[in-house]
Amino acid sequence: MAADLNEKVGRYEKLLKKALELAQPAPRTNSHLMKVADDYLNMARAYYNDGLHFVRIEDPVNALVCFSYGHAWLDAGARLGIFDVDDNVLFTI
Repeated sequence: MAADLNEKVGRYEKLLKKALELAQPAPRTNSHLMKVADDYLNMARAYYNDGLHFVRIEDPVNALVCFSYGHAWLDAGARLGIFDVDDNVLFTI
């Protein structure tokens, strides 16, 4: 079971890393929605970094939670239209 969990943590970390690379803010600079996009990106990055921390201290459950939550922020932003994405595998678009 631990091997399955560790594999899943690694897979979700890679998915979030790729999603962070692809998620480009769509709103106009200095608009309210640009601030929202920045907030969503900051939350996703923070969860990614927290997930890496939990990997380092060998806490795969919390690492998986962080990577999942981080991706959820990006996916929600994609659904709201605040990210310009075209990958329907990484994002629900």
